[in-house]
Amino acid sequence: MRIFKFGGASVKDANGVKNIVAVLQQVGHENTLVVISAMGKTTNAMEKVVTSYFEDKKTISSSLQEVIDYHESILADLFKNKNHLVYEKVKLLFEEVKGFLTWNKSPKYAFVYDQVVGYGELISTTIVSEYFKEVDMPNIWQDVRNLIKTDNTYRDASVNWERTQKEISNRIDVSQLNITQGFLGSDDNNFTTTLGREGSDYTAAILAYCLNADSVTIWKDVPGVLNADPRNFKETQLLNEISYREAIELAFYGASVIHPKTLQPLQRKEIPLHVKSFLNPKEDGTRVAKGKGISPEVPCFIVKKNQVLIKLSSLDFSFIMEDNISEIFKLFHHHRMKVDLIQNSAISFSVCLDNKFNGLQAMLNELKRKFKVVCHEDVSLYTIRHFNDKAVKSLQNGRSVLVEQRGRETVQLVVK
Repeated sequence: MRIFKFGGASVKDANGVKNIVAVLQQVGHENTLVVISAMGKTTNAMEKVVTSYFEDKKTISSSLQEVIDYHESILADLFKNKNHLVYEKVKLLFEEVKGFLTWNKSPKYAFVYDQVVGYGELISTTIVSEYFKEVDMPNIWQDVRNLIKTDNTYRDASVNWERTQKEISNRIDVSQLNITQGFLGSDDNNFTTTLGREGSDYTAAILAYCLNADSVTIWKDVPGVLNADPRNFKETQLLNEISYREAIELAFYGASVIHPKTLQPLQRKEIPLHVKSFLNPKEDGTRVAKGKGISPEVPCFIVKKNQVLIKLSSLDFSFIMEDNISEIFKLFHHHRMKVDLIQNSAISFSVCLDNKFNGLQAMLNELKRKFKVVCHEDVSLYTIRHFNDKAVKSLQNGRSVLVEQRGRETVQLVVK
């Protein structure tokens, strides 16, 4: 059993869908489960629909129509027969979105977000599944919400592994080609939940773990895992082999190729992860498996942008002790602020945070009651694994370094 995951870039248009067919024809599709993300930038477009729902309901229709038009253009390129069943299936899915936005009474953004945004994956997999059938590639379309059961922490749900294992074992025929959605699950009330942005990789790992798969392959528009994101760094190098431990380190620090949650279930059963190019499927790409370090051993650069650096100090110059730090971290948890770096001294405490749930201002108001607070917004956190002096100097050049922290193998810089 193999798990293949194709992201949004691989299905951004009709040619992308056709290319997936070509990939599967080259590498085989027997005993395979394919996980597919929403098409192109659909998740962003569906987030715009949610924003319209909360901020200006008059714009819901136009926001949703943009998504409909985008998918209809892909349908028109793939299916020349306008009476094909896929048109009705996609129409019904969009009708479900409209219906939810009409009858929903919940004022909770995270709940509405999950019920709406998740349709991107349901629609993309419906289109791909039907196209596969058109080109004589029989498959079973699976609703992943029936497979992956979670709690009700909307937008960042935790997996109920026992129930998920049971559902996957009962519903997946491993002898067939199966197609399902990434990113999604469902709670005890069968409401849609999501596993966090870029959670489709995690979906693939969950399925692999529960099916005792031989491997997971993440198909990207890059040749594999690079030592830096080519969108942010000019010179990059392909990493041929990465150990689970090293990959987990890179993911923890924010390497964008592999989702942070993806590796733990794979490591537990020693299921190898391949990261390969859907443009050149015969190339080796990167293999993540049991082993030592990385090959070749070169500095790896990671950047997290739009971070917040907060420097706290006591109002009376007293020490910041364990009780203060405990209180501070409770606030981080309450306001859903992800901690990416910590540095402290006797009377000060600095922390770099990801404000992805927009809890910053409310948290700052609480912190200012007990601490002197200096806040730097829109900073970048750079991490270099296996650093050397040349690598560090390349990042320091022309930048204002607010915090620097060094370990034996890792250096981190917060820069403005």
